Amino acid sequence: MYLPSSLYEQIEQSVPIVCVDFVPCRGDGRDRSIGLILRESPHGRVWCHLGGRIWRGETTRNALRRHAQDTLTVDLELPTNPQPAYVYEWFPSDTAPRDGTSYGDDPRKHSVGLSYVVRLDGHPQPRNEALDFRYFTADELPTPLWPGTLDLLRHMSVLEPSDAD
Repeated sequence: MYLPSSLYEQIEQSVPIVCVDFVPCRGDGRDRSIGLILRESPHGRVWCHLGGRIWRGETTRNALRRHAQDTLTVDLELPTNPQPAYVYEWFPSDTAPRDGTSYGDDPRKHSVGLSYVVRLDGHPQPRNEALDFRYFTADELPTPLWPGTLDLLRHMSVLEPSDAD
């Protein structure tokens, strides 16, 4: 499942990488809060959504569960065949679209993020890339955010009250 670093770097420079991105949510409507991790990044120490690449032969459901376990030591409440809330792309600045397409900034690679809104099953304990994990309301989002994370959250509609209100 793992590739030598030099080969993986060559692949990252050649083709988009398919990833799962996810945002834990709790509550609804005006009481909704979203979970973000604090991590080191090419942009310094930033808050961002969770996720990572999908392995060959791995379902999106299992990729989501693996990343939740690796980063927060929790499982996710997911259907058998979860569907993304949004598909969002991440680009290095030298290959970023100039046609008005919204995207996130990732100097390491071009990736396509299948983005999910999830519920956590358990009490998150940040580890590995996660230096911290917290829930925030739309009015109290932390800074700095990874460039593109706020745009992704807006596209996923996790910053707006639910239609039930």
